[in-house]
Amino acid sequence: MRYRNPPDFVIMFVVLVLLCFGIIMVFSSSSVWAYYVHKDSLYFLKRQLVAAFLGLAAMVYFMNYEYWQVKKYEKTILILMYVLLVAVLIPGIGLKINEARRWIGVGSFTVQPSEIAKLGMVVYLSCTLERKQEDIKSFFKGLLPVLLVTAVTCGLIVIEPHLSAAVLIGMLSMVMLFVAGASISQMLSLGGAGLFLVVVLIIVEPYRMVRLLSFMNPWEDIRGSGYNIVQSLYALGAGGLLGVGLGQSRQKFFYLPEPQTDFIFAIIGEELGFLGAVFVIFMFTVFIWRGYRAALHAPDLFGKFMATGITSLIAFQFLIHVAVVTASMPVTGMPLPFISYGGSSLTITLAEVGILLNITRYLEAK
Repeated sequence: MRYRNPPDFVIMFVVLVLLCFGIIMVFSSSSVWAYYVHKDSLYFLKRQLVAAFLGLAAMVYFMNYEYWQVKKYEKTILILMYVLLVAVLIPGIGLKINEARRWIGVGSFTVQPSEIAKLGMVVYLSCTLERKQEDIKSFFKGLLPVLLVTAVTCGLIVIEPHLSAAVLIGMLSMVMLFVAGASISQMLSLGGAGLFLVVVLIIVEPYRMVRLLSFMNPWEDIRGSGYNIVQSLYALGAGGLLGVGLGQSRQKFFYLPEPQTDFIFAIIGEELGFLGAVFVIFMFTVFIWRGYRAALHAPDLFGKFMATGITSLIAFQFLIHVAVVTASMPVTGMPLPFISYGGSSLTITLAEVGILLNITRYLEAK
């Protein structure tokens, strides 16, 4: 028997604060570029507000939707996910931007299938690992089905190409397999195989190799391959302790690429300084703590896996974004959850939070 309680208000508060903060930072970081390209300094802000509204509606809906009912739609979600991942690769359906096909859309309305795939994989893994709990240490019965679905999903995403999203889903699968009880030897083997594949994918694509080499010494070519990292470090360095002031960023004046998405944390560091950056890190730390706490106290295995998957997904995206901006890893496109501009990412992430909040509403009967 499950007892319904109020949702975790700490998670809700953190998410709402980060969402409001993100809307402010999207406008601050994008206004110059929006006016230059679209002749409307509010262009990105208005679209982000629409995505936030849709995301909040999804969050409220799933917060009141019994999370275990999601299991009924496992196959439907998986089929929809693959239809979209294949459709985005078809010319005329998938939109080609910067030599990548990552969006499906008409006019100003676009959807990024890889964002849907992240949530779809959390649902699939949670359902499968719950069913195969007794066989999880068996390679053929427990591990192989999960590996096949993960490999196909990551393979389709790599073709777009979108390596960072594929790596993210691979990391998600590893974490959930570990939580489900997969043997250490299996995890080490999978980790080694995954690392080998990532290295191969980097080697076969020249631009990925260039990014890796520039990460090791960005100052060697500050006008070329090291440009993004150097400009990001300039932004963070200029911020100092208190920042140059909200809206006063200089790097957003066509120096820092993608200031409203992949490098928004650098703008936060520049405008709000070290204290602003620490505030964001603290809020995400609280969210991650409460998310894993919800996983520990969930009333059933499905709830534990779902809470673990959703929290890990958001945590990995946060860590990768901050690592890229601070030159702690090679440059890759990873939005900062709740804060970066991006309709699909924001809407899906808030829907995930709604499921997580619903899990916090139930306790085991004593």
